[in-house]
Amino acid sequence: MRLSQVLFSQGFGTRRECEGLVWHGLVSVGGRVIEEPAEEVDTEGLVFTVQGRDWRFHEKALVLLHKPTGHECSQKPKHHPSVLNLLPPPLRNRGVQPVGRLDEDTTGLLLLTDDGTLIHRLTSPKHHVPKVYEVTAKHEVTPGQVAQLLAGVVLDDDPAPVRAAACEATGETTLRLTLTEGKYHQVKRMVAAVGNRVEGLHRSAFGELTLKGVPSGAWRWVSAAEREQLERKR
Repeated sequence: MRLSQVLFSQGFGTRRECEGLVWHGLVSVGGRVIEEPAEEVDTEGLVFTVQGRDWRFHEKALVLLHKPTGHECSQKPKHHPSVLNLLPPPLRNRGVQPVGRLDEDTTGLLLLTDDGTLIHRLTSPKHHVPKVYEVTAKHEVTPGQVAQLLAGVVLDDDPAPVRAAACEATGETTLRLTLTEGKYHQVKRMVAAVGNRVEGLHRSAFGELTLKGVPSGAWRWVSAAEREQLERKR
């Protein structure tokens, strides 16, 4: 692929802007500055440098973000900054979108990608990707509430019971809840259905992915092996 096309595909600007980056000697591959936009490069395992920052070529982007509070999972936020503002411009330019949504006051693991097929696959209830939430409740978490969440509760928009895949009290007013669906405000509504109220909510895992080594507000690439594990049919 031509180097300028590589830059364009990875979100470094318009075609003309990407050509300009190369012409001005701002792009290097393997430590060699390339000044010809049409020079062909092999994208297999390609790592290139733009203005001093290393980038690895990804045909489709998939990143993990540790979402802080006070950010909306929207490209057009209404009241708070978008989570997209926490990503570098190339990722925003190539059109990554959140895989599902976390509320403005919810923190934790959020995936973003520009692969529409993957978004559909990971958000489909048929795929059953487990998501783990750490819940801080207003009132004491009782064994009866845990049992109800495991047995299933009825939400106001669906007569079919919604069950937690796993649930355990982790403290007097805290619990860990695992879901394989993604209904609107599901955790908050399920906890409310058993007579309690969510005061704090944090997603700690998505499939096998966790936030280990990723501080609040930071992001990292999801590896090919991790992606394959996410896509594995359950």
